Amino acid sequence: MHFKPLDIASIAIFSAIWAVLNLTLGRLGFTLFQLPIFCDLSVYLSLLLATWVSGKTGTPSAVGVIGAMIVLTIQPSSTQMIGFLTSAIIFDALMIFCKHRISIKPYNMAVATIATMISAYFAGVVIGTVFMGRSLEWALTFWGVWHLIGGIIGLIIAIPVIGALEKAKAKEVKA
Repeated sequence: MHFKPLDIASIAIFSAIWAVLNLTLGRLGFTLFQLPIFCDLSVYLSLLLATWVSGKTGTPSAVGVIGAMIVLTIQPSSTQMIGFLTSAIIFDALMIFCKHRISIKPYNMAVATIATMISAYFAGVVIGTVFMGRSLEWALTFWGVWHLIGGIIGLIIAIPVIGALEKAKAKEVKA
């Protein structure tokens, strides 16, 4: 895997977006609702857009590692970031099935949707059991489901953004 300067810049930008959204929107959502949905929205919106821009294996993992480390540096009590970091690696592994190409094409969108859902649910189970000390049953039936919902919301926001970016890219190519 070879990252070009544009890939490195994308990783840096989306890692910063991961951190800023988690430290603001994620914290706000948790404070207001006591639910992790905005944390997941922050993570998966960042991962999906970074993957779309780069299209390379390793980009989601790098965004997850760097984004989580930024959050942990600023707010050391945010140990749940380790669960999100591991879910970013799973997301990266699952995106291999569409060669890290996210587009509006049905197959690519299906892979991105499944990768988001599996990794968000996994994050919820890990965070619920390991970092919150709750039972596996609670994590599987409650906390994982709320993380899944947050991941789906991130996907729902990312899809029109990606669609608009693809249209802009197509116009640029025609010009």
